[in-house]
Order: sequence, then C-alpha cells, then structure tokens
Amino acid sequence: MKWTEMTEMAYLLRPLSDQIQEVQNFREKKRGSSLFNHLSAVSESIPALGWVAVCQKPGPYVKEMNDAAIFYTNRVLKDYKDTDPSHVEWVNSYLSIWTELQTYIKEHHTTGLIWSKTGPVAPLSLFGAPSDVTCPPPPPPPGPPPVFLDNNPKSDDTAAQHSALFAQLNQGEAITKGLKHVSDKQKTHKNPNLRSQWGRTHQASPAKSQNPSSSACAPAKKHSPVLELEGKKWRVEHQEQSHDLVIEETELRQVVYVFSCSNSTLQIKGKVNSIIMDNCKKLGLVFDSVVGIVEIINSRDIQLQVMGKVPTISINKTEGCHVYLSKDSLDCEIVSAKSSEMNVLVPEGEDDYREFPIPEQFKTVWDGSSLVTEPTKIAG
Repeated sequence: MKWTEMTEMAYLLRPLSDQIQEVQNFREKKRGSSLFNHLSAVSESIPALGWVAVCQKPGPYVKEMNDAAIFYTNRVLKDYKDTDPSHVEWVNSYLSIWTELQTYIKEHHTTGLIWSKTGPVAPLSLFGAPSDVTCPPPPPPPGPPPVFLDNNPKSDDTAAQHSALFAQLNQGEAITKGLKHVSDKQKTHKNPNLRSQWGRTHQASPAKSQNPSSSACAPAKKHSPVLELEGKKWRVEHQEQSHDLVIEETELRQVVYVFSCSNSTLQIKGKVNSIIMDNCKKLGLVFDSVVGIVEIINSRDIQLQVMGKVPTISINKTEGCHVYLSKDSLDCEIVSAKSSEMNVLVPEGEDDYREFPIPEQFKTVWDGSSLVTEPTKIAG
C-alpha cells in the first residue's frame, strides 16, 4: 500500500479508531465494577472492527480478538450460569458477532479487503483531510496504538534483501571484484588534512549531546496514595514502601481493589466479596476470607496468604506469585493464564509449608476423538 493510500486509510478510519479508544477508556474508568468482566470482553475484542485495514488474512486477526473476549466471557459464565441466564444469553449473543464476522471474511475477503476500482472515491474532506492528496498531508492527531495496521508490511522487501545478500555471498572470492581501491590520500591515518577535518567535524558533537533534548519525555506523574472506602469498594492505590496497610472494618458485600502498589504489605481483616490486585509489584497481601474470587492481573513478585477460606484465585499476566494456603482453603481452585513463576505453598505441620510449582508448559495430543492437554514433566 502506497504512502498516500495509507494516509487516506488513516483519515477514513479515524472516526472508528476514536470510538474504539472511547470504549477502551470507558472500561478503564470502571475497574472494580460488578460488570468489569463484561466490559473487559468488549474492550479486548472491539479492535476487531479494524479488520478492514489488515493487509493479509484478516480472518485470523478477528479470531485473535474473539479469543481475547472469550477469556473474560468465561468468567462471566462462571459467575452467572447458575444464577442469571440473561448473562449467559449476552455472552452467546456477543461472541456470535465475531464468529459471524469471521465467516463473512472467509467467504468474501480471505486475503484482505478488496476495494472496488470503479466505485466512488471516499470524500476525505469530511474528515478534515486536505483536498490535495498529492502533497504530503499533516499527520493525524495522536490516537490509539495502530492495532489495524499490518505488523509486517515490508516482509516481501525483506525477503528480497535476504535473497540478494545470499546471492552475493555465494560468489565466493569473486565478491571482492566489485570493491574499489582506496588510495593513501583517502586514508585518514595517512592524510593529516583528513584527520584535521575529522577533528573539526566532531568537536561540536559533544556539546550538542550535553544539551537536553527538546523532545525528552517528561517525568512520570506521581500519584497520591489512596486507602479509602468508596461506596462498596475499598480503594488501595499508588502505595509505595508502606508495610502497615490494614483494612479492618469490612462487610460481606464489599470489594477491595488494589491498584499500582509496590514494595508494600496489605492486610484485610474479616470477610469480603472479592479482591482485585492490578498492576502491582512486590506486594504482600494477607486476608482472612473471600466469598467470591481473588484476582491478580498484570503484576509481578506477589505474595498472597489466605488465613481463612477462598473458593477461587485467578492469576493472569503475572510474573512471580507465591500463594500460601491455609488448612481451610485447600479446596481452593487456582486458575492461571499467561503467567510464570507461580508456586502454591500448602501447610505441613504447625508452622511449615510445602511448596508446589504451578505448571507453565503443556503437551497437547490427539487421542482419536479430541485434544488432550496435560502438563509436561521437565527432566533435571
């Protein structure tokens, strides 16, 4: 696709891209909502609407977005399948949008959207584009990440360059025939004039490097730490180097949302509905009991200790997580995805624990009727 064509596409898709960004921003503003999994399913899959800009095989792209939605709709089904069938109907209805879109793409646009050569030209002026597209127009304003563009638009050029490189290497000794002879006058170490020119050219460069760049990134904004009850939700946010955080006055209907905390320890007393830990690093969490789920997302180096009971612990996109179970919580279900370095510690005796790693590598085989997946046993 030529530069002018890509620019035209960017202008035409700008309203769609802005709406997708609005959907994703809305989801970020509703963290801690009882419908957060619903919103996440929509937010993670809505970029599939940009399939029209995927240059090759947009069908798999839509399927990838659909799989991202399924990760969250499975949680919706788990929470509501036995209590409210309307949520199950919503899941089926929403996922059918993407499956039907995949079917349409497979039938009509398998290798990418085909534009009509005889159809009308899209009026770029409606979207603020300049009327003369022969001159380079100004770039569009900053928007969401370019999720619609092909990640490898120059794969053909790269392959051609590799072929040319191997062809040159295969010449053997003949490859030196194309080299030019360099006289002593052209060699810096044998020509004083060249050395003096080189010195004058590079004397100014250190001074330039010492000046701060005008485009240097501004320091990250520091947020004020938060520990407060907002309606039915406890907010614990942006805590750093705080090892005495305690939530004491809890109720069964309350949710605890822990966001962007690091190098801290939080204790939750009593029984709460659920706990969500998002974007945290080196955080220790000790809690009594949870009636719903404890969810760890986008975090690193987490230590979690259950003093009472918890039915489910979910670990998603997390590196390093140690879960200490109590004797009353040994029947807990631990669900993990896209995570590593996870360990479960089971009580053994009075004050001792036995550590068990959660598998990260799996083997899948076809047994004649279905796929069977089981953890692999790594020798050594």
